[in-house]
Amino acid sequence: MIVVIIRTAGAYMRKIFTCVLFFAIFANISRAQQIYQPYSFMFYQKLSRDFYSPATSLHTALKPYIISDSSSLKPGYDSIMNRTVDTSRKSWVARKLFNEHLFDVRQPDFTFYADYLPDLLIGKEFVDGNSLWLNTRGYQAGGTIGTKFFYYTSGFENQGHFPNYINNYVTATGMVPGQAYDFHSGQYATKDWLYVTTLLGYAPSQSISIEAGVDKTFIGDGYRSMLLSDFASNYPLLRVKFDLGKRVQYMAMWAYLEDQDAIKFGSTANHAPNRAKWAAFHYIDWNITKRASLGFFNALIAPDAYDDGSRHGFDINYINPILFVKSIAPSGPIPDNTFIGFNGKYKVLNKTIIYAQILFDQSAGSNSKNGYQLGLRGSDLFKINSFNYLFEFNTARPYTYSNQYPLVNYTELDEPLAHPFGANFKEVLGVLNYSIGRFDFEGQLNYAKYGLDVNNINYGKNISSPDITEAGGNTGQGLSTSFKYAQGKISLLINPKYNLRLEAGAVLRQERNAQMDQKTALITFGLRSTFRDLYSDF
Repeated sequence: MIVVIIRTAGAYMRKIFTCVLFFAIFANISRAQQIYQPYSFMFYQKLSRDFYSPATSLHTALKPYIISDSSSLKPGYDSIMNRTVDTSRKSWVARKLFNEHLFDVRQPDFTFYADYLPDLLIGKEFVDGNSLWLNTRGYQAGGTIGTKFFYYTSGFENQGHFPNYINNYVTATGMVPGQAYDFHSGQYATKDWLYVTTLLGYAPSQSISIEAGVDKTFIGDGYRSMLLSDFASNYPLLRVKFDLGKRVQYMAMWAYLEDQDAIKFGSTANHAPNRAKWAAFHYIDWNITKRASLGFFNALIAPDAYDDGSRHGFDINYINPILFVKSIAPSGPIPDNTFIGFNGKYKVLNKTIIYAQILFDQSAGSNSKNGYQLGLRGSDLFKINSFNYLFEFNTARPYTYSNQYPLVNYTELDEPLAHPFGANFKEVLGVLNYSIGRFDFEGQLNYAKYGLDVNNINYGKNISSPDITEAGGNTGQGLSTSFKYAQGKISLLINPKYNLRLEAGAVLRQERNAQMDQKTALITFGLRSTFRDLYSDF
């Protein structure tokens, strides 16, 4: 199993930019170290008291974080990673099971850790009477070389039986949500897939970080992101971050994306590789004061080649460090697709913020393709320690993120790069989380209204479909559908180093319109680990 995962990781790494070798060769040896923490909403929200205190001026929107020894997040991070650790345990088995990484080497000039990551679930879906299970065997390994160089990799081999609505998703897209291809393209009840993350990083100073690998990026302070989220599967990327003084953080990222539906090249087109597209992203975050921040975002999606096989020409926008505009290179059959947006937050109280996002789709001829977000979140609700909360509203007008040419839609392997609903929706949600001792309690409620396609007419929700209207319409147009989702989880932490825990969960879900009333009710029990986000609330 490990050999298969390593081979898969190697295939991904061949796509990664060769400048990574430069980082490894020239990484200087120093005393302090950088720590890469994979993004997970449920882990990161435990740092809310540090993020959202008026006493700090952290850049909180751009995730995942690289946490250095000198970061003001380090004490809070160490507290979470050492939660429930009992230093009186002396036996090797007890220390590895409850306190430590499976392998953990710490030297003045380097560190290395590695873990075996099980994710084993059994459950029952009551409406259809189906048994649910998940059998995941995984690993993670990471470490540092001085302050300059850090690395992380994880891989998972998975088989599972999903509830009805996730089966429908896999059948429609061929993808296990946010992870990877189903090897059987959704044709069988048992889904089978591999999922790999690999990242190498070089930090020549405390204000500069250069990262390359196969990963995701999340921009925002909410549960969802209307700009760039971690819902879609991993993709090869090069990510550069600069702290420009104490108040400004700048990120530029270039990514290699794929499209499953675009016309493939060659006589064996059905077995040819997916068509590729390139993406470039910029995000600038400005801490106006210790309470207020404002961020500017833009993105560009460009085809690697046109339908006739000719290559896309070079555009100065690909290396433009500040702002994308419409292509100034000779125009081709498929124009580049560009987006701009804003992200902001304000600390209204100690440990409490309001936050917002707005995105504008700059597709030709459209003035009405946009989406926005408004939310409230914080920690220590009712002065109860470690009681975190979030309330959020999201909406996107019809056809936002889509394009006349589907190859340059805002997707990776047909999965949205922003909100999992795509477009043509309104959503409200709330998340509560409380931690005490080894126990963790989580509750979530979602309600949404959206319009589905009907009679083979594209009403603007499925952003993988071509937008032939280049216009808006009313949000919710099409087959009016309501979505209700409720989830509760209780977990008992075993080892905080890789989030090993016993977990029990329950989900109630309903998707209803004039043509269907799909209900889901399920419970699950399992032994789980890792910090990755796996979304099922769509």
